[in-house]
This record gives sequence, C-alpha cells and structure tokens, in this order.
Amino acid sequence: MKKIPFVTKEQLTKIVKQYPTPFHLYDEKGIRENARALKEAFAWNQGYREYFAVKANANPFLIDIMRDEIGCGCDCSSLTELMLSKAMGVTGEEIMFSSNDTPAEDFKLAAELGAIINLDDITHIEFLENAIGTLPKKMCCRYNPGGVFKISNGIMDNPGDAKYGMTEEQMFEAFRILKSKGVEEFGIHAFLASNTVTNEYYPMLAKQLFELAVKLHREMGVHISFVNLSGGIGIPYRPDQEPNDIKVIGEGVRKVYEEVLVPEGMDDVAIYTELGRYMTGPFGGLVTKVIHEKHTHKEYIGVDACAVNLMRPAMYGAYHHITVMGKEEEAEEYKYDVTGSLCENNDKFAVDRMLPKVEIGDLLFIHDAGAHGYSMGYNYNGRLKSAEILLQQDGSAKLIRRAETPKDYFATLDCFPIYDKLFE
Repeated sequence: MKKIPFVTKEQLTKIVKQYPTPFHLYDEKGIRENARALKEAFAWNQGYREYFAVKANANPFLIDIMRDEIGCGCDCSSLTELMLSKAMGVTGEEIMFSSNDTPAEDFKLAAELGAIINLDDITHIEFLENAIGTLPKKMCCRYNPGGVFKISNGIMDNPGDAKYGMTEEQMFEAFRILKSKGVEEFGIHAFLASNTVTNEYYPMLAKQLFELAVKLHREMGVHISFVNLSGGIGIPYRPDQEPNDIKVIGEGVRKVYEEVLVPEGMDDVAIYTELGRYMTGPFGGLVTKVIHEKHTHKEYIGVDACAVNLMRPAMYGAYHHITVMGKEEEAEEYKYDVTGSLCENNDKFAVDRMLPKVEIGDLLFIHDAGAHGYSMGYNYNGRLKSAEILLQQDGSAKLIRRAETPKDYFATLDCFPIYDKLFE
C-alpha cells in the first residue's frame, strides 16, 4: 500500500525554486477539513472545545487556521507557549495550562492570562498559591489511575509508569483542599495512551473519567464543569493502518456521556480535547532533496535534511512513510537506508526501506511530519532548523517561518566579543 502526498511533483518543483530544501510543508485545505470534522463529531456537547496542543506544532499561522475554522483554544505547557498564545490574542479560558514540574513564573503568567490551570500533582496546590496568591475560581486536576490501560485488542499504554497525574485518592484530597480555598468549578483531565489508532480509546477513557466525576460530585459536593479527554487520538503512520473515524469516536463518547453523566443530572458537563498530532500530523510533510548515495555494506541515500528537522525516527525508531516524488507508480525494488548528515548513526529517516530507484536530485516527501516534527527540532552539530511553508487552498505557497541562519544559532553569544568576529 502507498500513501499519497497532498502535493504533486510539479507543485514541489515550483516551490523549491523559491524556497530551498529542506522545509516543512503544510496542507491548509486538509487542516481545515479535519478541524471541521472534529467539531461536527462533538457538536452534540454544547460546551465542547478543542484546545490545540501547541507542543505538537507551535506555528501561529497554523493555529490561526484552526481558530478561524472551529474557534479552538490553546493547550499550553510552558511560559513560551503561553507567550505565543497571548501574542495571538488567545487569553482567558481559551487557554488550558497543562504542565508538570512547573516553574513559578509559568504559573504566574497562566494566572495573569486567566488560563484554566490544570494541576499535575497535589503538592502543586500550595506551590501555586505561593506563586500567585488567591487561587482561581475554576481549576482542573490531572488524573492517573495507574496500572496499564487496556482495550479489546490488548494493552495500549502503561499509565502506572508515567510521571503525570494524581492517584484517585489524591484527586479527592486535592478537590477537598481546593474547595476549602474557594475554588467553585472543577475539571478532570487525563492522558492515558499516546497515538492510539483505534476508535475505542476515547470512549473508554471517557467512561473512566465520567465515573470519577460522578464519585467526586456525589462525595465531595463539587461542581464538575468539564472533563478534558486530552490527546491520544493518533494517526496512521504506516500505509496499511486504518485511520481513526472521528465521527465514530465522538458518537462513542456521547453514548458513555448519556449512560454515566446524564442520569446523575450532570448533563451540563463540557467535553474538552487537547489534540495535536490528530489535528496537524497528516497535513505536514518534510520535503528533502537527495544529495549523496553511498554503496558500502548497505545502500545509503543521503539527503539534505537530518534529525534536526524530524527527530522521531532517530529518537523512537518511528516509521514515517517516504514518497520519491515523480516515481509513485514505479516498483519499490531497491532497499535503502535514508540518512541525514549528523554525526550520529541513528540519524536515519528509514532503515532497509524498499523504494523505487533513487537518484541524486530526487525530491523525497516524508509523510506525517505535521506534528512533533519542526517543534521537536534542535541544533546538534550546528545544523539549522528549516523553513515552514504553507500550501494554501488555492495551490500557492506561503512562507510561514523562515529557515534559521548562522546568526540565529550564535545569537545567544551576542553579549560576548566573539560574536562580532563570527561575521567579519
């Protein structure tokens, strides 16, 4: 099976004349259509809101597309993500601040912006109070049930080994303390599995959280105003994987909502999501050019991108499909390692990958790089992060982030005499 890029070779050939490779390319049309489908899937819930996970892709142009389409908020986890949201005009309860091991200055800015603060640990109540003084009237706590998270086809993830969230006992104690300190509205949040490619995950997670909400409501007498299902809805990186059906997922959550919450008179609970990978992952690709080939113990294809541009294969051994542009119909009869230039042997986009005959000058499209691609970039070996380009709905290309330059790389040395000498 094959994946089909959202861009043609002819379009790419024009784009690379203006913007040199490598670069990340995003599909505006796909992002908009996907956002509309998500909103429709949860339209049954009056208070529903998507908080886009800024960590997945922090480009304001892309976030603005989703805000324009469905009015999404921002899920932030750091000071700089809060700063970006503020600069975009996202404030108040449009921001969900979900962080861990949080510095005081981050909490201060979140409170100043009026964000909904989601506490990762019970000890953070006192820490937050010391940082900002009076607690907000609406707050959220992150839940971790421990153990393993299973669905019908097996284990999905291991929450018990994750650093995030509170135990059920701690949730009750946290809510008691927060209530005593004047908090009036409460939310529950959990993230129990990553990149799930199954329609079962969200409904099963929702059932756990809804049942906990009922217990807290009954025993603590607190008003649960929202349940945040966080992220975890994944994408099919491999061409033989079936994608999630967001309409089926939304309907599954609705059924559990009506089974668990409605009979308790809790039909005013809003559903929030914090999707990142699902929102932009399939609608971004890393475009790179073949610049070398090497024939030793294996066949190597060297490209002008490296793990700086997309580190998931190097970090996780993650699979990203590769299309040799213009050779989509040719037989995949050649086995290659597709490599970057870093002085690390794991700097490979693919290992033993079957592809058509690859030649120097070919353009490669590395799929599903729209989330946790550019945003996870770094500067090892002094390599610079690439540009980001938006393929607009009319087929034109727009620069939405320029490529880094050596001046960007050395900018933190600008307080030392050596800085000026670098550019003599």
